[in-house]
Amino acid sequence: MASVVISGASVAGPALAFWLHRAGHDVTVVERSTAVRDGGYPIDLRGVAVDVVERMGLLDAVQAARTDTRQVSFVSGRGRRIGAFTSEVLDGGSWIRAVELPRGDLTRILYEATRQDVEYVFSDSLASLDEDVDGVRVTFERSAPRTVDLVVGADGLHSNVRRLAFGPEESFRRDLGLVYAGFSVPNTFGLEREAVICNDPGRAAALYAVRDLPQVIALLAFASSEVPGRHDVAAQQDLAAAAFADAGWHVPAVLARMREADDFYFDTVSQIRMPEWTRGRVALVGDAGYAPSFLSGQGTSLAVVGAYALAGELASAPDIAAALPAYERTVRGFVERNQDTADAGGRVIVPATRGALWRRNAMLRLMPLLARLGVRDGADAAASLELADLPVPAG
Repeated sequence: MASVVISGASVAGPALAFWLHRAGHDVTVVERSTAVRDGGYPIDLRGVAVDVVERMGLLDAVQAARTDTRQVSFVSGRGRRIGAFTSEVLDGGSWIRAVELPRGDLTRILYEATRQDVEYVFSDSLASLDEDVDGVRVTFERSAPRTVDLVVGADGLHSNVRRLAFGPEESFRRDLGLVYAGFSVPNTFGLEREAVICNDPGRAAALYAVRDLPQVIALLAFASSEVPGRHDVAAQQDLAAAAFADAGWHVPAVLARMREADDFYFDTVSQIRMPEWTRGRVALVGDAGYAPSFLSGQGTSLAVVGAYALAGELASAPDIAAALPAYERTVRGFVERNQDTADAGGRVIVPATRGALWRRNAMLRLMPLLARLGVRDGADAAASLELADLPVPAG
């Protein structure tokens, strides 16, 4: 039995905690927020990730929370419909299993599946890591220090564990030339179980209606060389408002509500590309080690699959020193193949030029054939790993 501290209680952290507890390890999950975070835009579990959730015994709960999105439509600045991805295409057709659900629902499901067996420490964060022959001595911002056998960073794109163990974020972050703002607004647009995207070259405004909820998720993505400070909300909102000042469709109404939103979020559209995800007794999983960006649609799936793979190697390898490199060998090809789908996703969601937008719209008018071909490429990547069976601990 190993003692493990996991930083991050979103998706990768609780998923890893689930499997580590099942293997008999002593697990603590540390989360900077005061509680598991609700809300967030819909996310996808695709291919191998659905298989992992099924092995966890949580597929029924995940299926019950699905958004049942009917279609994703694309419109012009005047609201004229250009084309759409239908529910058949969104679900992966006959090529792959896929489930879309709100991110907050998935984090709640994972938390409820682990909270009785795993120690959760909220409102805290790791402050330092010092490794020696006895393990890793961890100090925290609030809690008493402790020495553990393994530390795992499952704390997202701006991972604190990655910074402490591997160095500054800038060494590993690949920006894709876009920033985005996400927030909730009242559903005064008559939308239900659908997403609608309006594009101009280098920018996209989307409204996502989850089931029949009274609010919709607004997403504004746009090209920008300017990136305000992570905590300067006013500057972030000013930048988004300026980028869409002349936009049509429902964008003026969305901008008018933006500054009232209590869940406003802003960030760069970025990937994390690292030559190694493990060092000594420290490992990274999910976005902390290999964020693919939302343009790939695979961030949540990589987190779930990576957690399963890491737990599996820890269960089958003779020791941690052998398990961590084996984890990298097992999933690196799968991770990189899915990260590479982000470029194609960007060409569909945020075409960079007027010519690229014209080509995207021409493709949409040829639905459903070309859309199905594009989805099949992503489906192949999402299914491109064969899961090993996790060893069952004796007794």
